[in-house]
Amino acid sequence: MRLTQSPVFAVVAMAALAALPAAAAKEAASPKVIQSLLDCRKLGDNTERLACYDRAAAEVQSATTSGDLVSIDREQRRAARRQAFGFTLPTLGFLDRGEKGADRLTAQVAEATQDPYGKWVIRLDDGAVWVQTEPEGLARRPRKGSTVVLSRGALGGYFMTIDGQGAGKAKRES
Repeated sequence: MRLTQSPVFAVVAMAALAALPAAAAKEAASPKVIQSLLDCRKLGDNTERLACYDRAAAEVQSATTSGDLVSIDREQRRAARRQAFGFTLPTLGFLDRGEKGADRLTAQVAEATQDPYGKWVIRLDDGAVWVQTEPEGLARRPRKGSTVVLSRGALGGYFMTIDGQGAGKAKRES
C-alpha cells in the first residue's frame, strides 16, 4: 500500500492542513466541542451540570460521527508519526505531545538495492523507502532484517545507519 493511500496518512494530512491557521499558537486550544464539554465542570448546580454534560456529550458524538472531530490515542499518534517520519509536512507537533525520541526511528530492512550510482535504496518493513544522498561504502551489505536507524540532523536532513555502519545522509522517497 502506498503511503498516500494509507488511512493514517490521510488523517494526519487532514489534521495538519486544518491546523495551519493555528500553527502560530504554541499550545493548540481544545476544539470548541471539547471545550464545551470541559466548561460543564464549572457549573455548581448538579442538575445544570448534568444537563450540560448530556448536551456536550451528544455534540461530541455528533461531531465524531460526522468526522468534524477526530481523536487519536497515543498508539495511533506513534503509528502516524512513524509513517510520516522523513516527510516535510505542515506542523505535526500534536503527534509529538508527551513523546520522546521523535527525532529518531529504528526499523528493519525489507529490501536493499543499489542504484546505478552506488547509492543504497532501502525499503523498510513498514513500506517507507529511503535513499542515500551521498554514496558511502559499507563493509557489510544491508540485507532483509538488517537494523536501520534514521536520525534527524540539525539542519533538517536525515542520517541513516545500517547494522551499526554509518551509511551517511539519506532522504525519504516514499
